[in-house]
This record gives sequence, structure tokens and C-alpha cells, in this order.
Amino acid sequence: MRVLTVVNSSNPQALDASMLLAAYFSSQGIENDVVSVLEIPTPVDLAIGGQQALESAGIHPFDMAIALGGDGTILRTARVAMLFDAPVMGINFGHLGFLANPAEPGVVPMVAAALAGDVTEDRRASLLVEVACEGDEEMPADQRGPRQFTALNEVTITRGSCPRNLEACVSISGDEVCTLRGDGVIVATATGSTAYALSAGGPLVSPGLEGMVVVPLATHTLQSRAIMTERHDVVETGFDFAEGYTFAEVQLDGAALAFDAPIERVIVRCGDDPARLLFYKKESFYQRIARTFF
Repeated sequence: MRVLTVVNSSNPQALDASMLLAAYFSSQGIENDVVSVLEIPTPVDLAIGGQQALESAGIHPFDMAIALGGDGTILRTARVAMLFDAPVMGINFGHLGFLANPAEPGVVPMVAAALAGDVTEDRRASLLVEVACEGDEEMPADQRGPRQFTALNEVTITRGSCPRNLEACVSISGDEVCTLRGDGVIVATATGSTAYALSAGGPLVSPGLEGMVVVPLATHTLQSRAIMTERHDVVETGFDFAEGYTFAEVQLDGAALAFDAPIERVIVRCGDDPARLLFYKKESFYQRIARTFF
């Protein structure tokens, strides 16, 4: 068995925990690769390099991942773990740590319970994100660069540093819903509903929901509302180049994507591969939001 340990190397407690786990895995005859969260390939790295990007980061096929840090560390770890259909146990050494297990029970007892199967596994919906850029139709596919990515929390489409409002036409499953003028729009999973989407006024959504949450960002209207979709729906955001809206930017789980041409459309659907998160003595979702947000 091989375990990947991803550690927030800027946190001394997380570093100490990684050394404790390394000694434990050695005593149990378990292979253990330890990498810094900063070495985890970005969505673009994975789309371009695939297996080579993983090997360059010192990541080999693994059966389980341990993320020592906050929610950001867990999100980056899950991005890689989904490629191997491996579960992730997050242990909180960050701030909010909504996706993580509290560190107080001790890292070794919790990991030992995970190895013994004495934990609860949540399967969380992911997003498949496709970006279309200006001129893609005329360009051979192998020359376009990566255009398809995955996310666990959300895809954020914003005006970036441009001082103008971004005008975005939002359609769901082929039906035009609205044109938003503001900072942009978030398309989140239920897992991501407690992150940026919550800060933008979106609802808290139980992780069992398999659909998406569409949340406008600082729109210039009094009638903006979040929308919850079904699992099979497709959310498309488009921009009118005739009006000069060529400055849209895209982020996946907080990681910015760069393209060599203006973004024309962003198409978001639910992914086929879920993220598998492990919880030790799991609280219910409602207990957790009561403790964290109220």
C-alpha cells in the first residue's frame, strides 16, 4: 500500500505531523510519499503534462492521501486523488478547515482508523469545466492548449483587475436565464457552497446535492438571485465580444487559469468522478455549519 502525504510546509505543526506519520508508516511497512502542497500540479499543469507533471512533483500512484493543512491543502490534494480514485483524509492545521478533521484526536490514531476502515467516506460531486477561447474554431485542437479542467469547490468567472463591469450571459441547459452585469459569476458544487459562493450570498447546501449552485458576484441590480441546478444541467456563461468583453478571467478552486486568447465561453457540468473525503467520528453537515457559521 502507498500513501501520499501532502503537507502545508509553511505550518510548523503540519510539518511535525508529517514526520510523525512518516515514522508510523515506516513501522507498518507502508510506502509513504511526502510532498509540499506547493508542489501539487496546477489544473493547467495536469491538463498539459498529465502523468509527467505528477512524476515531476514526486507523486506516484497511491491508495490513500493525507492532507495536512487547511481547506486549500485538501482541495489541491483532492485534485490529484481523483485521478487515482483514492480517498483523502484532511487534518486541519489551517483556519476554517471545513473539509478537514480536527487535529485534536491526533494524526496517528485518525490515520490508523482510516487504514482500518473505521471512518466515514463522503463522495463529493466535482465539476467538469470547458473553456472556449476566441479563434478556437479555426485552430487545430492540438494547438489550442488545455481547455478542459476539473474542480471540487467552484469555477469563478470574474472581471479580474479590469475596472469595468463584466457582462455575462448565463444559460442553463440551452435556456438563456439572465445577463449579469457586475464582478462575475460563481458556479459551485454543494461542497463549494460553503466557500466563496457563501461569501457572495449563496445558500448553504448539503453535500448530498449532486447539482450546481450558480451565484452572481456583486451584480449591478436589486434582483440578483442564486440558482440551484439538477445534476444533468449544463451551465454556460458567454461574453459579447462586440461590446469589448474580452477581459474575463477564470479560477478553479482558487487557481487562476491563463489562456493565449480572450475567453469566449465557459461551460460547466457535473463531473463523472467524485472526490472521496474521509471523516473520523464524523459530525453531520448541520452540526458542522451550526458550529462554524452560526
